[in-house]
Formats: sequence, C-alpha cells, structure tokens
Amino acid sequence: MEIAHFFLRWIHFLAGITWIGILYYFNFVQTPFFAETEAPVRTGAIQKLVPRALWWFRWGAMFTFLAGILMYLMKWGQQGTDVFFTQQYGVAITLGGLIGTMMFLNVWLVIWPNQQIVIASANQVAGGGQALPAAAGAGRRAGLTSRTNTVFSIPMLFYMGAASHYPSLVNPQGSHGVFWLLCLIILAAVEYNALVGTQGATKKPLDSVSGALWTGFILTGVFYFLTLVLLG
Repeated sequence: MEIAHFFLRWIHFLAGITWIGILYYFNFVQTPFFAETEAPVRTGAIQKLVPRALWWFRWGAMFTFLAGILMYLMKWGQQGTDVFFTQQYGVAITLGGLIGTMMFLNVWLVIWPNQQIVIASANQVAGGGQALPAAAGAGRRAGLTSRTNTVFSIPMLFYMGAASHYPSLVNPQGSHGVFWLLCLIILAAVEYNALVGTQGATKKPLDSVSGALWTGFILTGVFYFLTLVLLG
C-alpha cells in the first residue's frame, strides 16, 4: 500500500505540473500574445501550436485526476468515513480535490469541446473559407472557463498542500455541515459565472491576468476564513 501510494503521488505530481503549467501558459502567455498579434500569425498558431498544447493539457488533467482519486479512495478506506471527513487531512484534501475535480471537468467538458470549434474555424480560414459562426462564442466560453480554472487553481493548491503540512488548520469538533454548504455555494457561483453568459461585471476580473490572480487569492482567503471560523 505504501509503495502504491508513493507511485500514485509521483504520477499525480508529474501530471499535475504538466496540466497546471500549461494552464498558466495559456492564460499568462498565449492569450495576451494572441490579443496583440496579427490575424495570420494567430491563425497559424491555432492550427499548429494550440492542438499540441491542448493534447498535453487535457491528458495531464486526466492522469492528475485519476491518480488523485485513487489516492483519495485509499486514504478514505484506511481512515474510515467518520474519521476521514472530520480530521485535518480529510477536510483539506476533500476541498482541494473537489476544486481539482471541477477543474478537470472544465477541461474535458467545456474547454476542449469549445477549442475544437476554434481550431476547426482556423483550419477553414487557412483553407480559404469563412470562419465558423460559432467560433467567437466558443473561444470566449473556453477563455472564461480557462481563466476560472486559473482562479480555482490557487485555493486548490493551498488546500492540497495544507492537507499534509498545516495540521492545526481543522478542529474535528467544528461546524462541518455549515462549512461544506457554504463552500459548495461559493464554488457553484464561481462555476456558474464561467458557464452562463459572456459579458457583465462578474466576467471583468477574468478578462485580465491580474484580475484572475486577485480573484484566486481572494477566493483562497474566503475559504481560509471559513475554515478558521467554522473549523478552527
């Protein structure tokens, strides 16, 4: 069991670095570059660079998720339900894992399908045709969801690290039901903002790198505050 857990953790780290590294590349480097560059350069990059990056991106997410869920089930089985969901490790890793699962689903169910439309449109334009009518909306939806994953990554990494390295964070006697209800409401609201509509005040923080980063740190602070008040 120890050896299995070690190798799963190794795969989880390796795939996770690949996934989150490319997520940050998309949001911190590629998106600002595309906003500034000429249309032919952008079209060529969408044809040749983006599909390669998306391959590593989505499969990094897949292997991160699979290794993580197996480790999670192993720990849950070792500790038992009553202990796991009230102790420090279980609470922190469950919140981090829940956020990570939402990010994984965003990759495969939102970002990748919409990016396929964008890539198909670029190929059509390069071949002398017209851009697909759905491409602009698909690109916007993929971009909003990718920026939301950037926001989510900050509290996700905080609680993943806190699970093993912040042992005093959670009091088993805290108000666990209220804590989880509030966390779920907040996460649902952030996800809803990514999936519904394309314009509005709540979308503006996602339109810049600094806005997404600040939103991620604020979200982390909100979860941390709830943890200290309700579980501390």
